[in-house]
Amino acid sequence: MPLTIWRMNTLDFSLRQITDRIRAATADCTPLRIRGGATKDFYGESLQGELLDVRPLSGITSYEPSELVVTVGAGTPLLALETALAEKGQCLAFEPPRFGPEATVGGMVAAGLSGPSRASVGAVRDFVLGVKLLNGKGDLLTFGGQVMKNVAGYDVSRLMVGALGTLGVLTEISLKVLPVAPAEATLVFELDQAAALARLHQWGGQPLPLNASCWVRDDTAAGQPEQLWVRLRGAVAAVESACRKMTQAVPGTRLNNAQAFPYWENSRDLRSPFFVPQTSQTRQTAQPTSKEHDPLVLWRLSLPQTAPVLDLPYAQLIEWHGGQRWLWAPLSVQTQLRQAVAKVGATVTLFMAHDIGTAAQARFSPLTPALTLIHQRLKAEFDPAGIFNRGRLYPAF
Repeated sequence: MPLTIWRMNTLDFSLRQITDRIRAATADCTPLRIRGGATKDFYGESLQGELLDVRPLSGITSYEPSELVVTVGAGTPLLALETALAEKGQCLAFEPPRFGPEATVGGMVAAGLSGPSRASVGAVRDFVLGVKLLNGKGDLLTFGGQVMKNVAGYDVSRLMVGALGTLGVLTEISLKVLPVAPAEATLVFELDQAAALARLHQWGGQPLPLNASCWVRDDTAAGQPEQLWVRLRGAVAAVESACRKMTQAVPGTRLNNAQAFPYWENSRDLRSPFFVPQTSQTRQTAQPTSKEHDPLVLWRLSLPQTAPVLDLPYAQLIEWHGGQRWLWAPLSVQTQLRQAVAKVGATVTLFMAHDIGTAAQARFSPLTPALTLIHQRLKAEFDPAGIFNRGRLYPAF
C-alpha cells in the first residue's frame, strides 16, 4: 500500500475514534480535555475533563510550495512542519512559540501565541486559511479553504485561534507560509527603556526592514546593562542599508547570525534569563518582597506600540516594538496592575505561574458584558453540552 494511502487511512481511523469519543461524552455530559503535546498546559485557566489526545491526527496532507500553502493534521508536531518547510526554503513567519519539541500545530492555533516577529509580519490568525473541526455533536465542519480570498461573511476559521479548544476539536489546518528572508541582521544598542522606545517609534516610521525587537535590562550581568536588540530581515540591499543608517544614528554592535540565532530562539520560547523566576538576587531585591503565599508570577501586557514607559516597580522585558511587555510581579497585585495599565489601553494576562493552586483565577482580562454574551452564544452554538476544555478560557464557560 502506498505511504500516502496508508497515512490517509490511519487519519480516517483516528478521526472516527475521536468522533465516537465526542459523541459518547456529549451523551453523558462528560467533560473532555483536548490535548496535543501538552506544552501549553500552563496557559489559561483550569484543566478539566478526561484527556482527548489529538496527536494521532498527524501528518502533512497537502503542501504546495509554489502556492505558499500547507495543510496538516492538527496533531502534527510543529517541529516536523517547520522542518518540512525549511527544506523548501519557507517558514511560519510569525515564529510560534513551541515550549518544547512535543508542540503541535493544533496547539499553536488553539493558543494563538506568536513569536518575536509578530509586530512586523502578523499574528497566527493572519496565516490561518482554513480549518476542519469536530463540534460538540461530533459533526465534522469545514471553514475557510486554501487561498486568502475564501471568506464570505464571518471568518470562523480564525475564530478558533486563541479559543484554547473551547469551541471544538481541530482536526486539520491550512496555513499560509512565506519564503525565508534573503538576508538577516541583528543589531544591539545600549539604551535605557525610554530611549529604546523612542528609537523604535522613530525607526518604525521609516522604510526599514524591521522584523523583531527586544529591550531588556540584563540583571544577570555586572552593572545591569540595558540593551535593545533589533532584528532586520528582507532583501540584502535593504538590510545592509538599514544597518548602516541605524548604527550611524545610534552607536550599536552588529552580531553575526550564528551569535544572534540562539538569542531569538530563546526569546521565542521564553527561555532567556529574564523568564527564569528570580534569576538573580538583583531581581529579587528590585521588586517588592514576595511572601511564600504571594508568589511572583509572569504577566504579559498587550498595549499600543506607542505607549510610554510604564511606571511600575517591576523589571520588564519589551517586545514587538513596544506592543508586548513582560514583567514578574506578585499575584496579589493583579487588580492594581490591571487598573494601572488600563490608562494606556493595555490588557493584562497572567501568563505563567507555578504552584499557586486555586488562586490563579482571572488569568485573562475580564470581558465586557457584550463580549461575555458573544462568548456564551458561540460556546452554545459549537459546544452545546459544554464538554470541551471546560473553564480553560474563562471560568464561566
